[in-house]
Amino acid sequence: MFRTIGRKYRETALIKLIAVGLIVGIIIALVFPGAVPVISIFGDLFVRALKGVAPILVFVLVMNAMAQKNADASASMKPIVRLYIVATFIASLVAVGFSFAFPTMLHLQVADAHLAPPSGIAEVLHNLIISIVDNPIHAIATANYIGILAWALLSGIALHAAKDSTKEMILDLAKMVTKLVHWVIRFAPFGIMGLVASSIEQNGIDALIGYARILGVLLGAFFSVALIMNPIIVYLHIHRNPYPLVWVTLRESGLYAFFTRSSAANIPVNLSLCKRLGLNPDTYSISIPLGATINMSGAAITIAVLSLAAAHTLGISVDLPTALLLCIIATVGACGASGVAGGSLLLIPVACASFGISNDIAMQVVGVGFIIGVLQDSCETALNSSSDVLFTATAEYAERAKEGTLRAEDMVPHN
Repeated sequence: MFRTIGRKYRETALIKLIAVGLIVGIIIALVFPGAVPVISIFGDLFVRALKGVAPILVFVLVMNAMAQKNADASASMKPIVRLYIVATFIASLVAVGFSFAFPTMLHLQVADAHLAPPSGIAEVLHNLIISIVDNPIHAIATANYIGILAWALLSGIALHAAKDSTKEMILDLAKMVTKLVHWVIRFAPFGIMGLVASSIEQNGIDALIGYARILGVLLGAFFSVALIMNPIIVYLHIHRNPYPLVWVTLRESGLYAFFTRSSAANIPVNLSLCKRLGLNPDTYSISIPLGATINMSGAAITIAVLSLAAAHTLGISVDLPTALLLCIIATVGACGASGVAGGSLLLIPVACASFGISNDIAMQVVGVGFIIGVLQDSCETALNSSSDVLFTATAEYAERAKEGTLRAEDMVPHN
């Protein structure tokens, strides 16, 4: 019987299981409050597991990405990569704008947490530089994500000239860590159940209102980028109405990604769409898999919004230069987001560290992210994956527009 239950649990979509965990947690908190202390153990275990695996995840994935990077990319890839990075940075700016316009409070346990809020951009930069040169072993052990990110980048660059067998070993290591994260995240329904029950028991039904507000800010940023900012970027390159292409990519790529919640799993869908759009296969066969790794506008939004929500909750004043630094950190961090569902949430501590927010509090914010992840992660992945095709097509159509060969029917997929 237990094998049957275990098999059904593994076969059931994670988004459904999280929804069930969310509902069960609410019911327990409202109907059986005496059981909350026991149920909350699951939430504590989940957060501790995330805290344990996240530093290693960031180090290995970023190191692997840099080691595997192709330095001999063709000239046709450069405008696509440029679009990926610029769009991700602009998405983080939109996220910061929404966060300032709609400041959100989170229910966090901060009584015993160490908090050292920076006084301004000068202190932020000082802390950033000091964190970068931390001992790499100490950085991983103490969850110093700025140091982890710096050493991972340097290690990956150093490994770029290594033998193929060494790169394959690093790739296998990255797959192993990703698998560990996958196992931890499969425990998310129980963790969410414990976190929600504990939060409602401590803060009442107001906790749910706070979750709804932060979700609204995230969704507003996602839709603004997908329907306003990305079309503007496309128009500035092709000087044509961008919405036919935007709607096609959202409908035929974003919709699939919404349900799979994985940019990597949506690669075959995107490759097929690029083919039907008549794009150059020598280009899109590289840009689409690359986009699933570094084109992460949705992840940048998630990192920025939740990090600023934590700062606002803790009373940390964020000035404009610090906000711009956060956009850079969110852009770089988003490029290292894991390929598993909810992977961007594990990069939140990297951004929180720039505000002096401790890892204990940052991981509580990650827990909040998983609670709202039923919608947040689906919309984030839909934005990420659909824009892979959008910007690949934009780069090629821009060249055709310069040559005067771009036609309206080119932006319609052919069966």
